[in-house]
Amino acid sequence: MTGPFKPRDPRVVPRFAGVSTFLRLPLHDDPADVDALIVGAPFDGGTTYRPGARFGPRAVREASALTRGYHPDPGIDLFEALRCADGGDVACVPMDLGLSLDRIEARVRQIAEAGAVAALVGGDHTCALPAVRALAKVHGPLGVVHFDAHSDTYPPAWGMDPHHGTVFRNMVEEGLLRPQDVLQIGVRGPFSGADDLGFARRAGFTLFSAEDVHRSLDAVIARIAALPPGPYYVSFDVDGVDPSMAPGTGTPVPGGFFSWQALAMLRATRALDVVGCDVVELSPDLDEGGRTALLAANVLAETLAAVAARRRSKL
Repeated sequence: MTGPFKPRDPRVVPRFAGVSTFLRLPLHDDPADVDALIVGAPFDGGTTYRPGARFGPRAVREASALTRGYHPDPGIDLFEALRCADGGDVACVPMDLGLSLDRIEARVRQIAEAGAVAALVGGDHTCALPAVRALAKVHGPLGVVHFDAHSDTYPPAWGMDPHHGTVFRNMVEEGLLRPQDVLQIGVRGPFSGADDLGFARRAGFTLFSAEDVHRSLDAVIARIAALPPGPYYVSFDVDGVDPSMAPGTGTPVPGGFFSWQALAMLRATRALDVVGCDVVELSPDLDEGGRTALLAANVLAETLAAVAARRRSKL
């Protein structure tokens, strides 16, 4: 490719025109040329309730028309500081979970081995498992900052393992994580049973409920920033946000944190060495007015801006 890895100038090409891409960036396949490659994972074969997240990447690309490059906190122009591109979609197969996860893992590993940050747009949360498998093979066990209404450390459902509610248990059992460096933020009830969070607690995860965020956002931000050194993965399930602000998801839970709180917490990840990230569980057919897709596009941009800010601080 020739030319800069930047969005098209909206004063030359209107935001409503042209082919939709993540953050209005150019399409580019080779991760060796960029600092971060954004790829879609249009797969929802691990969904246990309402499907539709396979259409998430397409919706985020369209919503990305309203994103912009300059982030006043941390005071950085994302596209001046970080070479980013839309790497297309992984060729997921809707009726074959194993094959789809293998293809996601292969693509993320290719990105990681090229030295770029892999940014995944799902798809359901099952897509995070192959991404973390790939990253752990390149970087070693990961810490995680996980935003979600659910812990996703649950047992198999109907004999199926993995699914979108098991992936963080799977990661622990496969030795992919540093459990003491895992934060789960936004988890809330009611629960199916008293021990629903038992696995996460026994594994050594630190859990913050949505009420914890509401009561002391600053304390949660400080805890993110205080995580010890090492490679990290940032995983953002849109159902962590209250359904009044993010209705477009398959398993909404009332009482979530607010969209502004989500973005503030994501900015705190600039203290971390983030080697991969995702935003998952957006179901456009359930999304009133497209506001969940808009949130997801901004989550993606804020996470990458945090990566850019950390890199600038290391110069």
